[in-house]
Amino acid sequence: MRAHQIMTKDVITVTPRASIEDAANIMLRCHLSGLPVVDEDGQLKGIVSESDFLHRSEIGTGRKRSALLEFFCGPGRLATEFVHERGRRVEDVMTCDPVTVEEDTSLDELVHLMEQKGIKRLPVMKGTSLVGIVTRSNVLRAVASIAHQIPDPTADDIHIQDRILRQVNSTHWRPISFEVTVSDGIVHLHGIITDDRARQAAVVAAENTSGVKQVHDHLCFMEPYSGFVMESPDDIKAAS
Repeated sequence: MRAHQIMTKDVITVTPRASIEDAANIMLRCHLSGLPVVDEDGQLKGIVSESDFLHRSEIGTGRKRSALLEFFCGPGRLATEFVHERGRRVEDVMTCDPVTVEEDTSLDELVHLMEQKGIKRLPVMKGTSLVGIVTRSNVLRAVASIAHQIPDPTADDIHIQDRILRQVNSTHWRPISFEVTVSDGIVHLHGIITDDRARQAAVVAAENTSGVKQVHDHLCFMEPYSGFVMESPDDIKAAS
């Protein structure tokens, strides 16, 4: 998937000279956590988000530091924080020069940027024009939409078995003597694990394989030092 396939196209924006009260009301009314800031010519100037309203003098949440810490911060940073906490315009509190992406940016790169930069939204640009925005909600909707994709015509039992085996056996956490049986899309996993986290990983690998209807876990846990073996929770429950 690409940015243009999942982005929100009708972007609600605000101008740099708008009041922070107007910006806050727009965000509340439209259930948004942030807004792109564009000038009269439609040029992207920044992003204003919920975090920009956390430290405000009018609600008593301005930053409080000792005289020693203020000395080390320096006058420039303190002046910037003063404007951010007391400024009345969006341009006073917004994040300038936001991270942006192009229309053909891949979903993988979008997620990487969000994680690497610690941000929740990415303006999508076409040249110098803002054409959309990708937020974490857009990514969530992309995940949800996968369930509605066209079924894989090759997702028969033999292909399912082969795909699960190949994926799990290519990992470092693969179970010992790992085996997979499949009947009418119902998968049974067999083998020995020495770390219970490998159980969840194997089940997830099977569940994510196209054509799988149900997964039964028969993976036994073996304690590496004592050799103690315990059946899978599914098998213990079935035997009780």
